Amino acid sequence: MANIFSFCVFIVLSSLCFSKAQHVKVYELKRGYFSAKFTNYGATMLSVILPDKTGKLDDVVLGYDLVNDYKNDTTYFGAIVGRVANRIGGAKFILNGVTYKTDANDGKNTLHGGSKGFSDVIWTVKSYKKHSHVTFSYESFDGEEGFPGNLSVSVTYMLLHKNKLAVKMMAKPLNKPTPVNLALHTYWNLGGHNSGDIMSHTLKLFGSEITPVDSELIPTGEIVPVRKTPYDFRRPREIGSKFDQLPHGYDINYVLHKSRRSRHLRKVAVVVESKCGRKMELWTNMPGVQFYTSNMLKNEKGKNGTVYGKHAGFCLETQGFPDAVNHPNFPSQIVKPRGIYKHFMVYRFTTH
Repeated sequence: MANIFSFCVFIVLSSLCFSKAQHVKVYELKRGYFSAKFTNYGATMLSVILPDKTGKLDDVVLGYDLVNDYKNDTTYFGAIVGRVANRIGGAKFILNGVTYKTDANDGKNTLHGGSKGFSDVIWTVKSYKKHSHVTFSYESFDGEEGFPGNLSVSVTYMLLHKNKLAVKMMAKPLNKPTPVNLALHTYWNLGGHNSGDIMSHTLKLFGSEITPVDSELIPTGEIVPVRKTPYDFRRPREIGSKFDQLPHGYDINYVLHKSRRSRHLRKVAVVVESKCGRKMELWTNMPGVQFYTSNMLKNEKGKNGTVYGKHAGFCLETQGFPDAVNHPNFPSQIVKPRGIYKHFMVYRFTTH
């Protein structure tokens, strides 16, 4: 009888925990005509609604109608990816003499933290004020997707003034050193999520170097200048203006210029859509940014029945360098217990 009682208690408690784990909601932040929505599934950005130069409101973020659709996607629309964003070559790395094998979910490599990275877990809502911020937290366990140590993670989305969105990502290892590299994987289209491709968007990117990759998109370890290549966006030009030289589009990490003032964020990029007049500026404290032109999108059914095709959006994912765990010359992503990982992003939206 005792065994049956214990079994019944276990079933009841498991059911309660399961019910709690399935509690997924949507949280809106709003100031005037500027609003954004998020969910605690993957700490995902669902929408950003902005006026254009005539006052017309549009959602400028690609995504789905239902939160449930984000649970089965392979696009990482709007998600926080980690524990280590981007790729880890060979799905393994050595730390303090120990070889760690991570989940190989991209051929023989690890992409965005593995098959069930931070984009595919339910986060806890720690704080929410509609006109201010929402904070999500997640407790990552030792061995999750192959990564060492327990890790406490939080992400805060904040509205600043009437046209700025700030993102604060923090992580604290509890018992072991571990690599940490979080990224926000939002797909933007400043003309509106359903306005077609982003080829005519004008981009200025504040990076003079890239980390080139092999055929599997794993960095070679080199850092090379963009001068006289299709990767050079130091002066504003249309995103699609050199696709004749780069037919598959962009999916590369840029080395960002350091801020001229200590403790100031680095300027990442300025993007303008001339027809509607929307302009987006981005700053960060991270050393790199992945510029991606949604090369892998193909007939993806999104919001309001929109079908997203190739190059329907662009991503500017501020980050540490890809595969840094296997390249000692790249800035280290190892965070030790008592250390804190801090990643800041600030978007400013205007019209002209």
